[in-house]
Amino acid sequence: MKRLSILVSTPLALLVAAALPAQAVSPHFVSAAAQLGGTNLIVSFKEAGLGTNESIDYAARASAAATYVCVNRGGRNPSAQNKQVNSGEVTATGTFSSGRNGQVTASLAILPPSPEGFSCPPGQSLEIAQVTYKEVEIADDTNGVTASIPGTFGTGCLLPEVKGAC
Repeated sequence: MKRLSILVSTPLALLVAAALPAQAVSPHFVSAAAQLGGTNLIVSFKEAGLGTNESIDYAARASAAATYVCVNRGGRNPSAQNKQVNSGEVTATGTFSSGRNGQVTASLAILPPSPEGFSCPPGQSLEIAQVTYKEVEIADDTNGVTASIPGTFGTGCLLPEVKGAC
């Protein structure tokens, strides 16, 4: 009788094991790319090898530099002192569900460095003249997986009509 229960339970155990959902075996980025969207950097990615319906934390990071200027009512940058370049690491984060297929396809928007206390005198407006992003990466912070995105992404001069802005 003992032998019969072992023979019956072994196929049953195999059936149960086969019916269980697949677990994350190897989280990895299938693709990662970046492109400018105005002054923001849009980082798009696809990651596979995740478990079913898991919440995954992502961070898109880049080194960025942004030039801010003051523009008067006449459309000019009145002096070189009314210009500031801010640079440093910028980050965008998000949490996405892996769904039933164990994959995440998403995008995160990285904003340029802020002007941090830079202000313009009355009658002038604060404008962003140009921004450049480099050393871009996307990271799955939940599973410790990172992908680098090669290249430099720059807007060029956004204020070509403003003398001295760029």
